[in-house]
Amino acid sequence: MGKFIYENSVKVEIEDRALTHIQLVMTAKLRRGEPFGFTWREDASIGGGRTTVWIHAGSSLVYKYHGSRQPSINRAWVDALAFTANSPTGLYLVPEPAEQASQEREGILAPA
Repeated sequence: MGKFIYENSVKVEIEDRALTHIQLVMTAKLRRGEPFGFTWREDASIGGGRTTVWIHAGSSLVYKYHGSRQPSINRAWVDALAFTANSPTGLYLVPEPAEQASQEREGILAPA
């Protein structure tokens, strides 16, 4: 499990693969100068609920990975996360979609 750390005080554990995809979306938004909210559900062991932080160019963000290898990137997941980040509710973790379905839509793969 990796960690996302906001402003050196707010921390959440996120699986490395998901954290990599979240980092890609956050980096793209910040490069374009687009601030946004990021929301996650808290674990029941710490009381449950959810937390939202405001991500902007001046935010102190740390992505701490448990593993040393970068996972493969699922473009469909990046697109799905970017869609949430561009919505009024802001970025939140959605389940990873099948990559093949996305590639078929883009004409990269022929349907089986």
